Parts: sequence; C-alpha cells; structure tokens
Amino acid sequence: MLLLMKYREFWVEWVWRFFLRHAAFYRDAKRGSKIGNKAVEIPDKVKVNVDQEGAVSVEGPKGKLQWSLPRQIRASVQDNRVSVVREAESRSVKALHGLSRSLVHNMVQGVSEGFTKQLEIEGVGFKAAVQGSTLNLSLGFSHPVTFSIPKDIKITVADNTKITVQGVDKQLVGQVAADIRGFYPPEPYKGKGVRYAGEQIRRKVGKTVQ
Repeated sequence: MLLLMKYREFWVEWVWRFFLRHAAFYRDAKRGSKIGNKAVEIPDKVKVNVDQEGAVSVEGPKGKLQWSLPRQIRASVQDNRVSVVREAESRSVKALHGLSRSLVHNMVQGVSEGFTKQLEIEGVGFKAAVQGSTLNLSLGFSHPVTFSIPKDIKITVADNTKITVQGVDKQLVGQVAADIRGFYPPEPYKGKGVRYAGEQIRRKVGKTVQ
C-alpha cells in the first residue's frame, strides 16, 4: 500500500511538471520572439533605410553597411526606431525573426560605435607589427606569418604583443580576430600563443622525470 501511494505521488508530480513545462513553451511560442519584437533604437547621426525588396542600408559616423532581410521578414522605420516583423508563424521564420532583429541592431551599433576585439601574444620572442595593409606575426616558426588586413578592418599593435581589431561589421571583426588567433592558439602547458584579451587558458601539468 505504501509503495502504491509513493508511485501515485511520483506520477502526479511528473505529469504536473510535464504539463507546466509544455504550457510555458506554448505560451512563449504564441507570444513570439522576445528579441524580434523589440524595436531597434536609431541613435543620432545614423540613417536607416529599408526598401520594398527588404534591403536594409545603415549609415553613420563609422561607415555604411547593407544587408537583405530573409523571406517572410519585413522591417520598417518610424519614430527613430526600426521594427522587424514576420509574415509567418513557422518555427524557422520565428528563428529568423529574432536573428534579423539582432543583425539590424548590430548594424546600427556598428556604424555608430563600432566593434572591437583585443588579442594578446604570449611567448618569448613572439611579437606582431603592422606594415601597411599587412599584419606581420613572429610566432616562433622558421618563417614570419603574414596576414592581409581586410579593407574595412583597422588593426593596431601596442607593445608588440597587444593586437586590437576594429571595424563596423561585428561578424567580420570576430572572424578576423579568430583567424589571427588560429595561427597559434594558446597551448595548455606554458600558455604560449595568441589569445583573446582576458581569455582563461586551462593549464596542464607537464610530465616530470622520476
């Protein structure tokens, strides 16, 4: 009898949690994307234009960006705000709704403030220098590593070991920083290599001779 009562309590609790979880899911799904429903504020000195075909162009003090909205996603500009809406309720369109709003927000932020990624070089004799449109890296190899700086990216080096990547396109800034780090990712024993500023490296203890 006691075992039966415990089984019933377990069953009721499981069913209750299951339905609560699914009720919350459907409520959020009906409500839609929280990110997509938020309007993007347009700062001063920034101009946003959306044409009938869904092409978004943003221009500000830092530069100019263009991007085309996915199908079934529309945007409009009113009262210094950009509103992004969807024309369907499928799962994929809902995902694109929030993504599109985030990308438009990044465009506005990029042309008004810009994006920055900082890298640090660790290692004896490891250093970097910018010469024209090329970043030269000395990373302990038998040859120097050269990286061609993209047109819309600015790279500066301080103290030969601190690299700053700046640009208006968040994706491009992140990709350039990842490419530079990829030449010599930080190794776990001595920590040598190129790392993001503030990145924590999980260190390993080397083998010792007994």
